[in-house]
Amino acid sequence: MTEDKSLPASERVLIFDTTLRDGEQSPGVALNAEEKLEIARALEKLRVDFIEAGFPASSPGDLDAVSVIAREVRGTAIAGLARAVPGDVDACWEAVRHAAQPRIHVFLSSSDIHILHQLEKDREQVLEMASSMVARAKKYCPDVEFSPMDATRSEPEYVYRMLTECIEAGATTVNIPDTVGYAIPEEFGDFIRQIQENVPNIDKAVISVHCHTDLGLSVANSLAAVRAGARQVEVCVNGLGERAGNAALEEVVMAIRTREDFFGVTTNVDTTQIYRVSRLVSQLTGMPVQPNKAIVGANAFRHQPGVPQQGIVKLRETYEIIDARDIGLPRGGVLVLNKNSGRHGLKARLDELGYEITGEELDRIFVAFKDLADKKGEIDDRDLDALISEERRAIEEVYSLDLLQVSCGNQLVPTATVRLVGPEGKTLETTATGTGPVDASYKAINALIGVPNQLVEYAVNSVTEGIDAQGEVTVRIEADGRTFVGRAADTDIVVASAKALMNALNRLLTQMPREERVWANP
Repeated sequence: MTEDKSLPASERVLIFDTTLRDGEQSPGVALNAEEKLEIARALEKLRVDFIEAGFPASSPGDLDAVSVIAREVRGTAIAGLARAVPGDVDACWEAVRHAAQPRIHVFLSSSDIHILHQLEKDREQVLEMASSMVARAKKYCPDVEFSPMDATRSEPEYVYRMLTECIEAGATTVNIPDTVGYAIPEEFGDFIRQIQENVPNIDKAVISVHCHTDLGLSVANSLAAVRAGARQVEVCVNGLGERAGNAALEEVVMAIRTREDFFGVTTNVDTTQIYRVSRLVSQLTGMPVQPNKAIVGANAFRHQPGVPQQGIVKLRETYEIIDARDIGLPRGGVLVLNKNSGRHGLKARLDELGYEITGEELDRIFVAFKDLADKKGEIDDRDLDALISEERRAIEEVYSLDLLQVSCGNQLVPTATVRLVGPEGKTLETTATGTGPVDASYKAINALIGVPNQLVEYAVNSVTEGIDAQGEVTVRIEADGRTFVGRAADTDIVVASAKALMNALNRLLTQMPREERVWANP
């Protein structure tokens, strides 16, 4: 691909973040309203142009969450998703109307496979649905986006016609989704060019793209579209999303920034917030970032072989095309505090990491910081991230873990004794055996709480290196068809595991009527 020098360097690509909508549709992710608002505020600080805050018609809870974000987040445009049906459009407007800059995003399938087998309609009916619902949205809101779902498997002429009619009906942005991750970059770029050539009123709308990662090409497809003239890219932090996920915000933004000479465009994003937002989203969704993940993975700025290390010492640019400070990482590696560090030193470092901490939060975090420092000596930025995560994942504790004692070994039956404190200070204790110390602990906890659930995922990650590292545990449980995520960190993996299960169970219990929160009789 040759460089197109006709693109003015001042052109900007709009970043439309859909972490709170498509990202939340990742299997196993379930965010509550407070968590969604916290992520939205972080995205506002990141300076994305649009936050797609949710799908208001999907549930009363999502409508409420989008409404809260629309009221609270004022520095970024807030969008909601709506199917091309009246009820969805109306609900979407009800949710986003309080935003400083609201947007209604209407979508409808355009591929024959969807039209025939999902919608069970003909093409003309679908065209009428699309244009009429865009017109309905336009009566509410001047900023309307339309997406022909599964566009890359649709007949191009039909897509051109659908886009033409929707722009005529009032769409100011037309988004081209590669819904099932089917497109190849060269092909997708050509499709964007053909849209510009064959949609007569395309000059009245911004062309956007929304790419999925089923073939691992979502970022490549998005960037090919930018080269072809798209000026909005829909992304998710850490590449979250349905199935294999969406184009990763951090990869798209840093590719444009790093190769501005090639793309000839920029974004509004404050890239120094990228690492913090990535960590926040990982913590709240319970979706770990793989170590070799581009831009934000643990290994992204680490160098083990001797030749690269020698080059980096002499000149960073020999083996790094991105300065770690550009995404919010300290250049010299993670900074370290210890048990002798005071409250002011801790607060100063948290400020440098971008955390906004209240006085009460600092009091609690400082106690946890001192306790951890006594256990492991040195505390680095990743430990601080884990402490903040622990503080902010706190929810109403119907039951709290008071005691956990385990015995295990190659000649012993793993046994756990658990004591919980519940409503009105009641305590209950039991002992259980299992295939290992975590299994025994979980059996004891479940026997005491007595709420049927199934453990569907259990994951352990080391927060830092070394034998004294904190272990961060994420669990997912299912109950009555709903998923609840629990997370916790501790230098003792079994303790972290028990805390994580308690976190998930308390989330489950807070969704239940109080009269159903009954102690079991083990």
